[in-house]
Amino acid sequence: MVLCSLLTPSSAIDPVVILDGRLNETIIMVPAGPDGEQRLETTVFRPSGTGPFPLLVINHGKQPGNPQMQKRDRFLYMATAFVRRGYAVMVPMRTGFARSSGSYADYGCNMTANGYAQAEDVLDAIRYARGQSWVDADRIVVAGQSYGGLASMALAAQQVPGVRGVINIAGGLRVDGGQCDWQSALVKAFANFGARNQIASLWMYGANDSYFGPHLVGRMYRSFVHSGGTATLRVFPAFKRDAHVMLASRDGEKVWLPDVERFLRQIDMPTAEVYAVAEPPTPARTDFASLDDVEAVPYLPDSGREAYREFLGRLTPRAFALSASGAWGWAEEGESPDERAVAACQIKSSKPCRLYTVDDYVVWPATAATAATAAAGTTTTAAAGSTE
Repeated sequence: MVLCSLLTPSSAIDPVVILDGRLNETIIMVPAGPDGEQRLETTVFRPSGTGPFPLLVINHGKQPGNPQMQKRDRFLYMATAFVRRGYAVMVPMRTGFARSSGSYADYGCNMTANGYAQAEDVLDAIRYARGQSWVDADRIVVAGQSYGGLASMALAAQQVPGVRGVINIAGGLRVDGGQCDWQSALVKAFANFGARNQIASLWMYGANDSYFGPHLVGRMYRSFVHSGGTATLRVFPAFKRDAHVMLASRDGEKVWLPDVERFLRQIDMPTAEVYAVAEPPTPARTDFASLDDVEAVPYLPDSGREAYREFLGRLTPRAFALSASGAWGWAEEGESPDERAVAACQIKSSKPCRLYTVDDYVVWPATAATAATAAAGTTTTAAAGSTE
């Protein structure tokens, strides 16, 4: 089975699709394939106005399991940073992923073939974008995380009109099980990409990447540049529990953004913030209880209180939600942990769920009715949230 890491932490349920008006988020179906018969589910973020805007295309990784069950990737933190700098952003789900049509192409241990096959969809997305009036067809940058990074480097082995640079974020593909020497296969693939390299690239990996550690990254990079490729490698210190999901973390931006801005200047792409994007609304802190007062949390049975104790050791951003039915849910890291926590709670609750804590503060309303109901000791089934 071929696996690549998750960009975002796993979730207990299929979350409701919410389009972000702050970023003019839309979903379009982009034609792909030799005859344009396929359709790629593509998220678009844009500044207000008609453009044309420089364009960032972000390519996703592969989660374990059936690609059709993979959810639409948004790369919300990177998209927001680029929209602020006047870019339009496209995130195409490749053939066979999410709601894109067609079947996922898997070449097993042949990492070179895997990279080039995935790059075909990226090329189709770029061709489509260059024909849109809101896109500056001569100012495009391509980024990819994990399997998307491998696809982006295969793209950089070709002449692609309008593309000035590629950002490889923890790029690669891992194979679990079987006899595949996937590490050596990756090194071989990057040698091929380096020998054909047409576009400059920035590589970003973390020291504690759970898929592609520093030794393997060094092998891939040396293979690429010794074959003739042009790239700048940046290996970051350890990031939280796993640098591989850094792009999905709210705290990751301060790590990757300085190097990305430096690279953008080198390829003559804009870096100045020119559009204001409002911060997402957050619930207000209340005086209901202190964060670590486990006994004050309403409604929960003993198992729920134990879950809350464990939750207090989770990383921020994080959120914990509960309901009067005694159900609960939590989420850690990734995009919109507050929404994911509520959704994880709601899947097991007969009553509405709401947030109890966000990050390091309590947001539960301090009402007499809540306290009285909590004292009655209502209990029911618990629901787990999402984790890394």
